[in-house]
Amino acid sequence: MKALARRLPRLWFRERLSLALLPLLPLSWLFRGLAALRRFSYRRGILRTVALPVPVIVVGNLTVGGSGKTPLTLWLVERLRERGWRPGVVSRGYGGGGAVRPVLPASDAARVGDEPLLLARKSGVPVFVGRDRAAAGQALLAAHPECDVLVSDDGLQHYRLARSVEIAVFDRRGAGNGRFLPAGPLREPLSRLAGVTAVVMNGEAARVDPAGAPCFPMRLAGQCFEALEDRRKTCSAADLRGKTLYAVAGIGDPARFFAQLAGLGLAFSEHPFPDHQAYRAEDLSFARGGALLMTEKDAVKCARLVLSEAWVWPVEADIGDASDGKRLLDTILEKLNGRTPA
Repeated sequence: MKALARRLPRLWFRERLSLALLPLLPLSWLFRGLAALRRFSYRRGILRTVALPVPVIVVGNLTVGGSGKTPLTLWLVERLRERGWRPGVVSRGYGGGGAVRPVLPASDAARVGDEPLLLARKSGVPVFVGRDRAAAGQALLAAHPECDVLVSDDGLQHYRLARSVEIAVFDRRGAGNGRFLPAGPLREPLSRLAGVTAVVMNGEAARVDPAGAPCFPMRLAGQCFEALEDRRKTCSAADLRGKTLYAVAGIGDPARFFAQLAGLGLAFSEHPFPDHQAYRAEDLSFARGGALLMTEKDAVKCARLVLSEAWVWPVEADIGDASDGKRLLDTILEKLNGRTPA
């Protein structure tokens, strides 16, 4: 059973249902029914929704696993600031225990989560985490009353938090086999896209019908590598060629990171880990005598663990061409200014 659990993400994101997943179909049907019942309960007011005094933008997805939500959240925060808004960010905080708390650049990833810590270090805006995102938003606004918009990194299915804008993100894996958990990666049906503000496709291989919602392309682009021990020190891919390289990735789709490195002309040994991996020093001991390459999400957890040379590949969201980015932002601002419920 444990072996199957480790294989599930690979099996989910195949185009067809794997025979190994057939025994999970009854649980998948049950999950789908419970998800529909829960959404119905919020829409009918049976379960209570909390509306905050400022508009809320939710950046989420219909599938489990990373799809590029955090880079898109950073892109959106920066664009909002350029337009005069004062955003704050709320997130679940994977592995942090669920308590509502602020996230500071010096926070421990084990307590607040890897993605919220990355957001706190890169966004320059207040970040709060909590299992109850509505409570996290209330705490953030109490501590930072200057904030006039909140961005929720993940939480598309967290209906307790009322929102003005919903952005659904897919990566190159799309909806996988189109089945619900645990037989597939879906948490909600693809028909849910008909109600979102926008759909963002991170990568060209995602085969998903946006169901009439405006659809925007996105890619994750990086300029150079930064040293793990001193992020002010940088190098290019050319500087790394000829070295013994080991690439680690504890993200939703490690193959995406490995493909980026290969596209830079680098030869390396691949070491994928589960999403949100809580690294230990022994997990990285294989890299002695070589150089480690890792994502920023992994770097926030590995700074004190790596004894060898290590480089981080920072990426930023690139929303198509200039007109695509402007259209996406205008679509969002139109909803914010009108405060139309999503």
